[in-house]
Amino acid sequence: MGNDDAQCSPCRRNAAAGESRPEPKNDEFWQRPAMAEALKSRDFGKVMYAYRYEHRPVITQAALGRWLNMTQAQISRLERGAKPPSDLDKLAAWALTLRIPEPVLWFRLPRRNSEAPAATPSRVDFGWFGGRRRSSGLNTDVHAPLSVDSIRENIGLFRGLDNRFGGGHARGIVGAYLADEVAPAMHSHRTGRDQVEFISAVAELNQLAGWMAYDVGDMLSGRRHLQQALQLCQRVGDHALSAEMLAGMSHQAAHARDGAASVGLARAARDTAAGTGLAALESETAVMEAHGLALVRDKRGSVAALRDAEDAFSRADRVEHPAWLSYYDAAYLAAKMAHCMRELGDLRAAERFARRSLEMSAGYDRGKLFNTALLASILADLREIEEACAVGHDALRLGRKLQSARTQLYLQDLAKRLHRHQAVPVVAALGEELAAIGISFGAAPTA
Repeated sequence: MGNDDAQCSPCRRNAAAGESRPEPKNDEFWQRPAMAEALKSRDFGKVMYAYRYEHRPVITQAALGRWLNMTQAQISRLERGAKPPSDLDKLAAWALTLRIPEPVLWFRLPRRNSEAPAATPSRVDFGWFGGRRRSSGLNTDVHAPLSVDSIRENIGLFRGLDNRFGGGHARGIVGAYLADEVAPAMHSHRTGRDQVEFISAVAELNQLAGWMAYDVGDMLSGRRHLQQALQLCQRVGDHALSAEMLAGMSHQAAHARDGAASVGLARAARDTAAGTGLAALESETAVMEAHGLALVRDKRGSVAALRDAEDAFSRADRVEHPAWLSYYDAAYLAAKMAHCMRELGDLRAAERFARRSLEMSAGYDRGKLFNTALLASILADLREIEEACAVGHDALRLGRKLQSARTQLYLQDLAKRLHRHQAVPVVAALGEELAAIGISFGAAPTA
């Protein structure tokens, strides 16, 4: 007997136990408070939990697991996990299986073949590379040739995800795109300007992959990607992008508190940027040098480099910014200056710059968290505890949706700076919220 026509007894028993194929739900189901709150959290583990408990009878973890080709234990771990799942292939597959409508999701579902426009651009929609899948049962056969425009369009999409949700959100997708789509295309025959533009675009993609790796704490991969990007830029004589890669390496060295390396890389970046005609790039490389010098306690040199950075920025024209430098604005410069002033012990100047750094453009959620946590930590050092905790709560709220190891480091730094005040009620209350995400008051920071 075909189960499409009628169910056998075991199948009827399974359906009664909530193990039949998921049926489409009406709008009211997805708007129920528990379901809406779970979707708002951008955590599919919470979505699974709410989905099960909005059914009567409640769907078991084992039944949900059978629908999603997972074990009961895997469902349980996802529902209890502190870190939301981030594999966008899996998220899309789960959403399609549970028939969750795209308008309520925080990511886009892949197009079906029948839904694809006649001329499908080579574009990434959360893991769908120009129509060719790396793996998964979900598939489409359309594949447009890889071009500079398509790579840069995808870089723009990836950058947006990275800035809003952290490097962990789409890092796997970027790695797959590099390996499966871009690397094979490197062997295509291109000449002249086409080759220069293509290789520079691949360098930008490697740069983004490097920042994503760095953001999740994989410093080795981050450095390797930036070195690869630098080699590509040098290969085609792209001096501006070469300077940007060197500046990125300097930034990462400063993050690791290797001041000497940071200074050396920043000076190489400044030398390379000098002939590009990009004042914003000159400003960025100068402020990177200032940060490295602050780390090695060269106050005079750091202040001089900060002046150079301000002067160059005053000459910068936003129109001149290439896409890969669009993040560098007054707020970014102010944040770097705040870091420098804090390292040099001028906390009041650091506070002024940190407040200025919060005047940010929309879409840089991770950067806003960094700058907010920076201000909170400076206020903690100034012993303005009430405001430090209030700003700390803002940073914590921003951090809940981010998949970023640096987020944890910024919040851990704040916790350390509040260590000596943990008996104060407002500090204790913040400490409880930090503890809920695995951050505790550690030893007080060294000077």
